[in-house]
Amino acid sequence: MNDTIVMPRPAVERPPIRRRSRVADARHAARSRLLEAGPAALSETELVALVLGSGLPGHSSATSRARCWSAFASLRAMLDATPEDFDGVRGVGPAKRAQLLAIIEMARRALAEKMRERPLIDSPEAVEDYLRLLIGSRPYEVFICLFLDTRHRLIRSEENSRGSLTRMAVYPREIVRRTLSVNAASLIVAHNHPSGAVKPSASDRQLTRVLRDTLALIDVQLIDHLVIGANETFSFARAGWP
Repeated sequence: MNDTIVMPRPAVERPPIRRRSRVADARHAARSRLLEAGPAALSETELVALVLGSGLPGHSSATSRARCWSAFASLRAMLDATPEDFDGVRGVGPAKRAQLLAIIEMARRALAEKMRERPLIDSPEAVEDYLRLLIGSRPYEVFICLFLDTRHRLIRSEENSRGSLTRMAVYPREIVRRTLSVNAASLIVAHNHPSGAVKPSASDRQLTRVLRDTLALIDVQLIDHLVIGANETFSFARAGWP
């Protein structure tokens, strides 16, 4: 007689199968398309969604992306954002905010590196791209100086002054002092018009004349003065100067 007692094996609990949400599926598809066809194949919203990832607890990536677009209205405005600009965007926490700002700064520095590789006088498109990214969408006026060496390569880019929506104070003597301190041989200056219209004002023309004449006294060439809008650029040099 067989007295062996066969004990039933306990049922193995299988982990529940987790299905991706439609948002996660869309993000996965966008990631695959980026790797196969390159980032240019993605829309702006898809690029933002990839950066934002899964979002904060209680905030889906789709909701966070929608709030970003609502706050900034365009990818260019988002690229021009400061850390404080993200304060009111719910669903974008400190980690994602830092990631977005790091990507923006990487783009700016990459363009600056590109400008250092060759004479800027030979690559006006790179200069305008850099300046549009830097100040094109600012809600206030900013005056920028690009200090160049004897071969017209970038030494450094500096913000000289900052104003309001419609006015800004620029001091030529301060620009001359800074030009001498960095040992620049030539200069490109630029400022933005927050309205988007790049037609220079009478004061813009007067400032350009004063800067050219003042810099000439120390044997420094003003190569150009650019007026930057979100989508357009005005060049005093191409227009024949004031």
